[in-house]
Amino acid sequence: MKKKKVYNIAIVGLGNIGSYLFNFLNNNKNNLSNKNNANFKLLYVSAKNRNKKRNIRIKKKQWIKNYNDILKKENVDIVIELIGGAEGAAKKLVFGALNKKKHVVTANKALISKYGDKLSKIAEKNKVNLEFEASVCGGVPIIRSIKEGLIANKINRIYGIFNGTSNYVLSSMDINKTSFNETIKKAIKFGYAESNPASDINGDDVASKVKILSCLSFNSFINKNIHVEGIKDIDEEDINNSNKLGYKIKLMGFSEILNNKIYQRVHPTLVKKSSYIASVNGVLNAVIVDGKPIGKNIIQGDGAGPAATTSALVSDISSILRGNIKFPFAISNNKRKNFPSGNIGDLYFSSYIRINVKDKYGVLSDVTKIFSNNKVSIKRVLQSPNKNKKSSSIVIITHRSKDNNIQKTLKTLAKKSYIIQKPKLLRIENG
Repeated sequence: MKKKKVYNIAIVGLGNIGSYLFNFLNNNKNNLSNKNNANFKLLYVSAKNRNKKRNIRIKKKQWIKNYNDILKKENVDIVIELIGGAEGAAKKLVFGALNKKKHVVTANKALISKYGDKLSKIAEKNKVNLEFEASVCGGVPIIRSIKEGLIANKINRIYGIFNGTSNYVLSSMDINKTSFNETIKKAIKFGYAESNPASDINGDDVASKVKILSCLSFNSFINKNIHVEGIKDIDEEDINNSNKLGYKIKLMGFSEILNNKIYQRVHPTLVKKSSYIASVNGVLNAVIVDGKPIGKNIIQGDGAGPAATTSALVSDISSILRGNIKFPFAISNNKRKNFPSGNIGDLYFSSYIRINVKDKYGVLSDVTKIFSNNKVSIKRVLQSPNKNKKSSSIVIITHRSKDNNIQKTLKTLAKKSYIIQKPKLLRIENG
């Protein structure tokens, strides 16, 4: 019987995920070796602080003080990068490992969304694998699904909930009737958000994932042009209004090809209560792939956390253990395309617009006139007077209108003396 090949692995970065992965690989070594018909040794580990308390047992000979020394080890076959960030040590390690003809597995969405094109060229040239399943939606196997399971399909649109923290915040505000700030504090306390959750809340995390999914879905190079809005301006009044109108609010990412242009966007979105996406709550992620011949395909699961991320990392490690050299973005670099970028202003949406105004005669009439002048058709109006404050909240749902026209409407409204605070816009997803 042919002897199984042995792959030597080095893990760099031993936070919650790195430590969980270390234990998982040690505890499941035989099972993984049998399933992949290859053996592996967890040869080295490296991290910034050796003395940090971790629930793992590292042998003295396994510890490498300086991660750069791992690049000099000729016996290392697979480098697992769990440092994070698009620059610094993570960038140096991944570029260095690929240039040294070592396979790389990473959960680093920031690095892949920024340098994925350059990294894939090096990997392809040196005939090694660059695997990054864990960079998008944790335990949701969307990258491998696009590369392999959905290979027969021509994808024209991919969208969904790609960030567990923001989804937890919005669904908790809705279910528990809590404020944005109160909910963020809870999310941090329960470990659903980082101590600084800015990247999750402002939409940057989702934007990185959308750019990666676009490449895979459309066989394209990374397109940096993306419209990004976060959820920090969503308040209890918006949550209540959306419920009255039959909607839920979700932070969603979208990428689609229209008229041979790529449109990438991230923003809070109203979705019908009856839709599948409205039922995805807590820290769950859900990805919807729209293509031919399959139609709509939905994959849902935990989007973050050590267990979910380890599931994705082990899937990537297993792919390498099976001995298959694959293109990082599914096809060769010389066959990938550069699509021109579309502008969100050219797209058409139904929209939720909330305007807080001074409660006086003629305001609503003037507001509707401004909408009409900018070719935005009104479908529904909700008016809630606050007599104590002599103000009123006007909520308008529009018919499908060009986003540029909606922006002009908001700009005109913002200059009016009866406006108390900046008008608020939430786009509606009718798909």
